[in-house]
Amino acid sequence: MICLAQTSRQPRSMPSGPRSQLSRQDRARLNAMLLYLRDRFFDSGNAVEHLHAIFLDADRGFLADRRIGSGGKAGIALRMRALFAAALQLGSRSLIVAHNHPSGDCRPSSSDFAATKRLAAVEAALDIELLDHLIITPDRAYSMRAGGAL
Repeated sequence: MICLAQTSRQPRSMPSGPRSQLSRQDRARLNAMLLYLRDRFFDSGNAVEHLHAIFLDADRGFLADRRIGSGGKAGIALRMRALFAAALQLGSRSLIVAHNHPSGDCRPSSSDFAATKRLAAVEAALDIELLDHLIITPDRAYSMRAGGAL
């Protein structure tokens, strides 16, 4: 399992493994994205799960980001229709999805793995690349790509 440790305000040193192979610029972008997502997920001490998508163009440039759904403390229902309608409307060629675990445990559940597999299959059929599925906690993040699920 790969949980990338990071405080909500100051990045720690890079662990060995997939993240350490990133360029300095890519690490800075990743840290900025994680901080941005934490602000979205944990504003005012939020204790429910949210699903957020970042839509990118063919050059992986930012197009838009949207909250796609919310759930309870124990989970979130993934609304594929809303996610892919937004991706197609924006002309997105790739995307990153992320959801939070209010419990603070960044380990993916079996339903997280199943949802990632479903997302990847639908995106491949629509010619949209799933770059990553991130699980965010207040001080850690799990990358499904780095963990081998994508």
